[in-house]
This record gives sequence, structure tokens and C-alpha cells, in this order.
Amino acid sequence: MERAQRVIAIEVDPVLVHYLRQKFADAIAAERLTIIEGDILKTDLGQWGPAPVVGNLPYYITSPILERTFGTKTATQAVFLMQAEVATRVCASPKSRDYGYLSAVAQVQSHVERLFEVPAAAFRPPPKVESAVVRFTPRDPLADFGVTDVPRFLRFAGVCFRQKRKTLRNNLAATYPKEIVDALPEARLRAEQLPVSELARLSRLFEI
Repeated sequence: MERAQRVIAIEVDPVLVHYLRQKFADAIAAERLTIIEGDILKTDLGQWGPAPVVGNLPYYITSPILERTFGTKTATQAVFLMQAEVATRVCASPKSRDYGYLSAVAQVQSHVERLFEVPAAAFRPPPKVESAVVRFTPRDPLADFGVTDVPRFLRFAGVCFRQKRKTLRNNLAATYPKEIVDALPEARLRAEQLPVSELARLSRLFEI
């Protein structure tokens, strides 16, 4: 609130909502702060128009939050605090062991920057893991990768990474026509070996 004219805060825990409404009563009365009691995954983030999105992401819903954030088309940027291990996966490059579906989710829709680390001692009580802050600047999936349908691409990427140690042939064969899969020169490779641009190109072959 020191930096923005208006803040929309979304919190699912009713106890925390009650606390925040008491602590920031003056800001709420001045209409500088609006607290929404609800589930981030059921909230239309686009209803307030273009705005930056910030938050501390629970590990288990990082991927759907990223998909929802960029799916609104109104996030001017997103800055998220997340578990350091997850930040590594989000920012990972192809041919690294950390590169996977979460990398594709983030990188097909944004330019990703790992800004800085946050030690466990910064929290009270301290968690058992380290954290990191990551900035996501939206990109155009169509212009950058030829992706016209992001949900369809993500479904394809999810199949490619279903079992990371398996080849594309083994992962794709159960979902897509075998004759198309077998004709791919890349079928013998694993998904982690292919950049998002190549995954996007392959996904277009299966738009049937």
C-alpha cells in the first residue's frame, strides 16, 4: 500500500481475513485496500483490469496459479515468492534435471527472472525450506512460439512430461495417434531435452 494507489488482497483463511480487516481498517475505509475472502483459483483476476500481481505461492498450487494469472491477459507483471526448489524448476533451462512441465507453464507465457533468495530465517516461524522471489513478465505465446491455444499446448506439454525419464514416444503414444508419434524424429528424445519453442512446434502437429 506504500507503493500502490489501490491494493486488492485475496485470502482464503477466514481467521486471517478477520485480522487483516481489523489491522487495515483505515485503508479499507479509504478504499485503498479491498480484501477478498476467497480461493485464488476461483477468483477472476481480470475483473479489476490491468494490474501487477504479487503473492506468496503455496507449493502445491504453484502451477494452477501461474496458469490463472497469465490466463487473465490483464497481469502487467507478476512477482511471486515461492519455495526455492520451485523457483529453480520455473526458471530451468532445457537439458537440466529441473526442467519440466512447470518450466513450460511459466516460460511459454512469460519471461522469467529469479530476483533474489529469501532465507528461512526471514519468516516467523521459520519454514524448513529456503525461498526465492521470481518475476514473470508476460509474453505473447503466439508471436514468440506460434502457440494459438495455450491450454491445448499445456495439455500437450503435460503429456510430454508425464514421466520425465521416458521418451516422447512412450509418453505420447497412449494419448495421440501412433502413426504421428512414430513419424517424429524427436520421438526418441525426452521432453526435458526440448526447449519450449520445440515443444510448441511439436504440439501443432497434434492439433487434430
